[in-house]
Amino acid sequence: MKINLFQLASLLLLTITAGCGQSPEIATKHVLPSDTLAIIEERIALDFPYTGMEIDRQLRKRIGKLTAEEKTEMERRNWLEYKVIKGEKRYFSRAALNLQLMMDFHFNRASRDSAEASLPEIIHRKSHTKSIINDSETGANPVLPMNMTINYTLTVFPDAVPHGETVRCWLPYPREDHPRQGNVKLISALPGNYLIAPDSAVHRTLYLEAKAEKEKPVVFNTSFSLEARGQYFDPVKISSLPYDTASSIYMKYTAEQLPHICFTEDVKRLADSIAGEEGIPFEIYRKIYLWFTDNIPWAGAQEYSLMSNIPEYVIKNRRGDCGMQTFLLMSMLRYKGIPVRWQSGWKVPPGGKNLHDWCEVYFEGTGWIPADISYGLQYTDDRKLREFYISGIDSYRLIINKGVAGILWPEKTFMRSEPFDFQRGEVEWKGGNLYFDKWDYEMEIIYDR
Repeated sequence: MKINLFQLASLLLLTITAGCGQSPEIATKHVLPSDTLAIIEERIALDFPYTGMEIDRQLRKRIGKLTAEEKTEMERRNWLEYKVIKGEKRYFSRAALNLQLMMDFHFNRASRDSAEASLPEIIHRKSHTKSIINDSETGANPVLPMNMTINYTLTVFPDAVPHGETVRCWLPYPREDHPRQGNVKLISALPGNYLIAPDSAVHRTLYLEAKAEKEKPVVFNTSFSLEARGQYFDPVKISSLPYDTASSIYMKYTAEQLPHICFTEDVKRLADSIAGEEGIPFEIYRKIYLWFTDNIPWAGAQEYSLMSNIPEYVIKNRRGDCGMQTFLLMSMLRYKGIPVRWQSGWKVPPGGKNLHDWCEVYFEGTGWIPADISYGLQYTDDRKLREFYISGIDSYRLIINKGVAGILWPEKTFMRSEPFDFQRGEVEWKGGNLYFDKWDYEMEIIYDR
């Protein structure tokens, strides 16, 4: 599968700007348009904004003063992430936070886990998922419906687009082709006319246009209601039938999808080392899931358009956000001949809304089961509840995407801000794409139950 222009641009720019011994895993000899290179270079600068003095101030607030030797060691491990840009060391926007997360995971795990277990969102999640398990005793159908109304607003900053020019905007919109999500009703879409992408599209979007006015923001808004359900598959009831390797499901969902679902030597070596001699697909998957819990902490991610090969990054750096972990999980499972497909959108629990990625794994004789790799294990001695997210998912999800790197509907003209996933929205005008620094977004959730 060929890599598109935008991915090639990322690879080339990473070659130019990589720091701390990092280099892209795929080399290219393509010559790219200068405007594309300039776009990627600008995005890298936004993701790596801090000087050494600025990052030192942040570190003192979060961690305390590091000696020069300690800081050098953290950089060597790439726990304190930077790039050399035009001869100057510039630090990642989340470098200080990520260093704190890595140190807590490796040096203070027990206290970290104890503090996390007491968070209101985690306590509510455990109670909620226990109810899903109880409601699923007689089967694995979606249960425990949550009805909600969502108001989503995307605001383009004043004068980001010249007065009188048309701004094109794609907002996230809920899918209606999945049994865990339904009763979708559009309440409003402003301004003007709108187009809703069909469920056949990889990314479900609501499209709007508006004219820019001098010194005024351009505001796009949609309001919709939906019903979301949780689901749980009891592992002892998951089939271990052999796969039909000639089926369309098997062939599509065990294939590479470059650059981020890939079978590199590192991916294959890691998957084989974890799976060992295990031959039952669900047990292979479970072993890989548990490995993530023990080895890959959540950490803030660079924008995906700036990453050349996400699974390789996660393996090398032993960290990743939800999407990065999901890309590596999918790469390992597909390499092992276990079908898996992407799913993403938002997590929408009370007090914990955020962009989120997860996936679904296919087992012959059972079908697709949900899998949230970054949620990991829950804090309990009850094995079913502890391992809930290996074969279950909560009711607080907004499903928008059923794959990655799809074509927006209607098709976008310019390079997307996020070329693989779609959660926040996309915006452009005839002069080009509007990147994330040119607009902001907000989601309001009203729970009907």
